[in-house]
Amino acid sequence: MTSVPNASLVSPAGRRPNFLLIMTDQQRADHLGAYGNALLRTPCIDALARDGMAFDRFYVASPVCMPNRAAIMTGRMPSAADVRMNGVPLPLSTRSFVEALRESGYQTALIGKAHFQNMTEAEPAAMPGQDAIPRTRQGDFDLRDGPGYGNESPLSWRDPAFKVRLPYYGFEEAALCLEHGDQVGGSFARWLEASGVRLARAERPAGPDAEGASIVAPQAWRSSLDAEHYPTAFVADTTIQWLRTHAQRDHDRRAPFFLQCSFPDPHHPFTPPDPYWSAYAPDDVALPPSFHCPLNLAPPHKRAIHEELLKGARKTTGSRVIAVDEAEARQAIAFNYGAIAMIDDAVGRIMSSLRDLGLLDDTVVIFMSDHGDFMGDHGLLFKGPLHYQSVIRMPFIWRDPLYGNAGRRCGSLASAMDVAPTILDRAGVQPFNGIQGRSLMPLIGGRGGFTEYPGVLIEEECHRSVPGLPDPPRVRTLVTDRWRLSVYQGTPWGELYDLAEDPWETRNLFEEKKALRAELLWELSREMIRLAPNLPLPMKMA
Repeated sequence: MTSVPNASLVSPAGRRPNFLLIMTDQQRADHLGAYGNALLRTPCIDALARDGMAFDRFYVASPVCMPNRAAIMTGRMPSAADVRMNGVPLPLSTRSFVEALRESGYQTALIGKAHFQNMTEAEPAAMPGQDAIPRTRQGDFDLRDGPGYGNESPLSWRDPAFKVRLPYYGFEEAALCLEHGDQVGGSFARWLEASGVRLARAERPAGPDAEGASIVAPQAWRSSLDAEHYPTAFVADTTIQWLRTHAQRDHDRRAPFFLQCSFPDPHHPFTPPDPYWSAYAPDDVALPPSFHCPLNLAPPHKRAIHEELLKGARKTTGSRVIAVDEAEARQAIAFNYGAIAMIDDAVGRIMSSLRDLGLLDDTVVIFMSDHGDFMGDHGLLFKGPLHYQSVIRMPFIWRDPLYGNAGRRCGSLASAMDVAPTILDRAGVQPFNGIQGRSLMPLIGGRGGFTEYPGVLIEEECHRSVPGLPDPPRVRTLVTDRWRLSVYQGTPWGELYDLAEDPWETRNLFEEKKALRAELLWELSREMIRLAPNLPLPMKMA
């Protein structure tokens, strides 16, 4: 593939643009000052929105790490990218937009969390029918556990000589973070060891911390790491060093770059180091308005999840959605804010480096997360197959030196699968076969010709059981300008909310508005057909 430079797309300095993609992990959109949070202070990320364009209705293709990251990389729905759930690696044969940039002459690097492949060795939860298929025979399908699929495995990284196989889905360089909080491994662990710092890698039970303060939030503990040796610092420091090395190359000969800076926070466990650990007081945290939504109005699986809490049957390990009480929610949110505040400071250092190195006027800076977290919404924590706005809406900010978009907001519906075609369009690189998203450059550049989505399709499939849902949980959601419709495999009920009148999704209209439900089900069916897998292309007539 060759680049297709367009004179209208070069930077003010007359060069093809660089790209710096800053990504966080499991951060809901409204956990930023730029997205209306009155308590959380994020001045550096807010500055990106002030100097660029913020999208207010940017949605996941799936509210889970691996499927949505696959959609971002490929411009395809998770089902079309063949990554339908966590635990399913992105095929090595996948065509990514990063590979397209690399082939067109871009220098590419990834620093931080990738999660294109499995980063745990835990066995998947049992799914109906699988017990009858010996694991050795699953190779009849596509198990993806052979050579090349261990790049993010902790077993691989136990070997001091292990190196990521490059290029890694298009990235020529990769310094990886595995897992979350202060339990991160991979390149970070080696960096930590080289710094002479040792960390006990074990989860701590809830209870008083070293200073006697009570910890009630699930999966929260005061880290033994200081701020200079925390994973957020590793990602920022390594990013800044990479930029310095790039800037030292001969000015006229250096290639444009695509650099992904991917923080593993604020995903749980909640372990921000001092001073961020205590930066926000739980008593100052406002609970989401839906926290006390009556359970008699809730869909069956939400009621069942809350019953786990009421009966003392809740399991707080792992990433599956759980119900929480007020104290747990407030403290989890406070720790989450602390982790985001640390990321904001890191973003400030990276942006200062871009400016000091003379790269800012040539670089498009993008800020986004991979998906959200309930964070107390409807009395829930973490993520799972309840598609409230808190988990399906992502922050997405585009700061572009070529366009005067300072402070602009965009209310158009957009999807994670739009990231790839938008970056390729801005780089002047031809999109590849199979991309299902569309470029947002008509909106960013104000050039017209943009057709609004009738609705955004969201997929989710789980191998973890969820109370109140048949196994395996499967859900499809359509978000339109006004409505959110969700339907589940094997249930006679669904969800339908009026996002204009009921933005916190507390009143389910699925049975009340049957005519509207039928209309939205029709539109959902059309979107599922339109976004069904469209590769491989035929080689012959038959």
